[in-house]
Amino acid sequence: MFKARIQDLINRFGQGGRVLVVGDLTLDEFLTGSAERISREAPVLILRHETTRQIPGGAANALANLASLGVPCIAVGIVGQDLQGEALTKLLHNQGITSALVVDPTRPTVTKTRISAHSRQSVTQQIVRMDRKSDLPIDPLIEAQLVQHITQWLPQVSLVVCSDYLEGVLTESVIQACLQHPQVIVDTHLGLGRYRGATLFTPNLPEAEAAVGFGITSLEDLLRAGAILLDQTQAEQILITRGDQGMSLFIKTGEVHHIPAFNRTQVFDVTGAGDTVVAALTCARLAGATPLECVILGNLAASIVVRSFGTATTTAPELHDHLEQLAWTP
Repeated sequence: MFKARIQDLINRFGQGGRVLVVGDLTLDEFLTGSAERISREAPVLILRHETTRQIPGGAANALANLASLGVPCIAVGIVGQDLQGEALTKLLHNQGITSALVVDPTRPTVTKTRISAHSRQSVTQQIVRMDRKSDLPIDPLIEAQLVQHITQWLPQVSLVVCSDYLEGVLTESVIQACLQHPQVIVDTHLGLGRYRGATLFTPNLPEAEAAVGFGITSLEDLLRAGAILLDQTQAEQILITRGDQGMSLFIKTGEVHHIPAFNRTQVFDVTGAGDTVVAALTCARLAGATPLECVILGNLAASIVVRSFGTATTTAPELHDHLEQLAWTP
């Protein structure tokens, strides 16, 4: 009965309306090459370029995951007037995502370029990452355009996701515009209190520890942290993701659920897994799932994408396949 119910929810993905994602859009670049020799100019490797891959990252990864799960979504964020912004806009368009983007010619598109290398007989390993971004506050005119886009789309969506990577998009005015919607899911690295009154927060363990001001090293710590976070945020639910220790869901009614990690052995890369969790539980929520069922589907989706290197997405058919192999039941 448990699996039949989850299968039914997956089949209903995409039927609960559109989702507005507001946040820090990022272009993830992956450059791969083979190591040929040490340079004569400096003690560094010379790589022969093999592949370049560009995929949506940051809030754009949350959008990509929603789209791959069949949910129509709208992107609100900032891109620069540069080649990276053009590439990211095209990637979103190719996935059927509606873009309500603001082009800021004074800022670069946030871009994370990872360079990986291998020799003839070795595995490919990342050797350096170069980030392109601005640390300056966004211009008030750009901020006003973001608020205008949000206000325009709010009546037309069933849920809002705030994907805050601390790159400057989610200012106080932008956050308050998002909170005008009755259903808001927040995924932020810091400052949960700025989103007070949102529906659901999804901090990972370090983010939860930073918010409550103490280390979470025991079940007692975890329970205390969940209660504090519910009080701090006035949220309906707090989901603390704990890596290979699973996830813990705290509901304002007093319910607490602990779900183990569904995949602890085939983990190759956790990059972007949090975005996948948010996307899957958003789909489940719109499909009519209970809070626990939402977390189960988020956990299941994350267990799939961590098997791939780099930022990855999953699909409804993959969820069906991995659910069949799942031994755990609530």
